[in-house]
Order: sequence, then C-alpha cells, then structure tokens
Amino acid sequence: MSARGLWQTRTMKITFFEVEKWEKDRYRTRLRDVEPVFSHETAQETDLAGLIDSWGICVFIYSQLTSDMLGKFPELKLIATRSTGFDHIDIDYCKKRKICVENVPFYGENTVAEHTFALILALSRNVHKAYCRTIRQGFSLEELQGFDLKRKTLGVIGCGKIGLHVIRIAKGFGMEVLAYDTKREVFLAEVLGYRYVPFEELLGAADVISLHVPYNKKTHHLINKESLKKVKRGAILINTARGGLVETEALVWALDQGIIGGAGLDVLEGEELMLEEGYVLKRDYSKDVLKTFVQNQILLRREDVVITPHNAFNSREATLRILDTTCENIVRFIEGRPQNVIVP
Repeated sequence: MSARGLWQTRTMKITFFEVEKWEKDRYRTRLRDVEPVFSHETAQETDLAGLIDSWGICVFIYSQLTSDMLGKFPELKLIATRSTGFDHIDIDYCKKRKICVENVPFYGENTVAEHTFALILALSRNVHKAYCRTIRQGFSLEELQGFDLKRKTLGVIGCGKIGLHVIRIAKGFGMEVLAYDTKREVFLAEVLGYRYVPFEELLGAADVISLHVPYNKKTHHLINKESLKKVKRGAILINTARGGLVETEALVWALDQGIIGGAGLDVLEGEELMLEEGYVLKRDYSKDVLKTFVQNQILLRREDVVITPHNAFNSREATLRILDTTCENIVRFIEGRPQNVIVP
C-alpha cells in the first residue's frame, strides 16, 4: 500500500524548521496534500507544543535531530533535510524507528565551487585585509601584496561533484592540481588534467588546500595538528564542506606559527553556537564545546582569515533547486515512490 493509502484518513502534518518568509508560499503551492507548519527557528529552539503529531519534519543543517528530539514525535514517518549532508540527524535511531530520511544530493555543485574560489581570491589578493584597512581610512599598500594563482598548486581533498567543479575552475586560472580521494577516477583525471597523490604528499606540495569531503567519523578532524605540520609553509586552507573536518585549536596554532598563511572558512566547528548572540548561554555545554566557541571568536578577529556564514550554497538558483527537490521528495514519499533516500 502506498504512503497516501496509509495516511489518507488522517491529516498529513509536516513541520518545516529554519524556513524563510519567501519559502512558505512556494511550499504551500507545491504541497497541497499536506498541512504545513512553519518555524523560522531550529527544531531545538522551537516550542514543539502542537507539533508532536507531525508525520514529517523538514529541516536544514542547524536543527539537531538527536534521538531525544526525534523521540518527541511519535507519529514521525519522514525526515526531509534540505541539504546534501545529514550528520545533523541520528541515522541509527531513524533506522530503528523506520523513519525514512531523504536529502538533496545535487543542487549547486558549481555554486559551492564558485564560492570556494571567492574565498581563495579574497586571500590570494588580500581583498579581506584591504577592505578591513580601507574602512578604517587606511590606504597604505603595506602588507597587501598578493600572489598570482597561475602556476600555483591547488590541492583538492575530495573529488566528488563539487571537487571536480573546483578543479575545472582551477585549470581556467592556469593552476596545477593535485587531488586526494579514496576513490580514483583515472579517466577524469586524464581529461581534466589533474593528478592523484597520497594525502601527505598533497599537504606538502599545495599552495592552496581545499576540502570537499563529507563529514563522518573517519573524516573528523582530518586537518589536525599532526597533518598541519606536514603542510607547505604559508599555504592557504579553504573549507566549504563541514566545520568538523578541521580541528579549530590546531588551525589557530598553525596560523600563529605561520604554517598556514590564511584560511577561508564557510563552515566552522561548532558553528551552531554562532547563530544567535547569547545562544551559547542558553544551554549547558561541555568545556571542549565552549573552548571551540572561544577559538572561533579568535578566528573572527584575524585579518588573515575570511569567514562566511555557511553561505556557499546560497545562490538564487541553488536555493530554488533545493526547495523544489525537497518538495518533490515529499510528494514522491506520499505517493509511495520515495527518492533520494538515505534511510529507507
């Protein structure tokens, strides 16, 4: 029996968390068979009274769907995340509860890749440092000399769809490209003109290192103090993937030591604490979490670090693709033909 058949006698309520005003009408238009409820806040910030009978939850990455949170929704059958990554969802719990989890696997590979190069250029030409100086009425060129990307080496860690777009753009700048991935696409490497090397060799040779791997137990703190010791001195580090890939304390140390010449970060470890002023005071956090929060504040004050608020995905075209794919995921689930399934 289809999902529609199972639930045709009850109201199919789906709660959307982290929703902007402009998105609501589009959801209402595309999802006529459900009762939508909208919250601008994350799941953990929202008053859940009146929402626990939801059969579906739709979230972005800042809603932490832990087992405790999901246990508050006894009727839950579907989680639709408006992201490719799903480390904010307790997948094991969903498997036990037989809650279907769907994601948006493709929405803006070129979008994130373009943002990656926006961060690279901001650092290679000292755009950020120059801006900080000029708004203070300082027009000296001292310490603002940048470097050409042409003939520099880009190290791409993770050669999925986003990583490949980054490589294509890099070749347009005349860069040499080294790549590290657990799965090697030899034909693509030959066509696009890049070369696979071991992880440590990439760290030691790259002038710019860019991260494009998913976050999981194996990639947690992939960039740490030991790996940073192997980095070519003065290299730039770019992270548009997930904050947990980089050990924040180690990054601050590497910047202080001059090992890393600059960092472009669209994501931060523990970035959920940065969302709202005073948010860190609303709950009891561990010493390590609070330490990371303070270290992020240090990074924010540095002129050799460019930080954007997890904004790499956020083009008009990409956000519409995310919204439309999410709607299609929900409709297909109701029809009993689920797609983009992480947990069946």
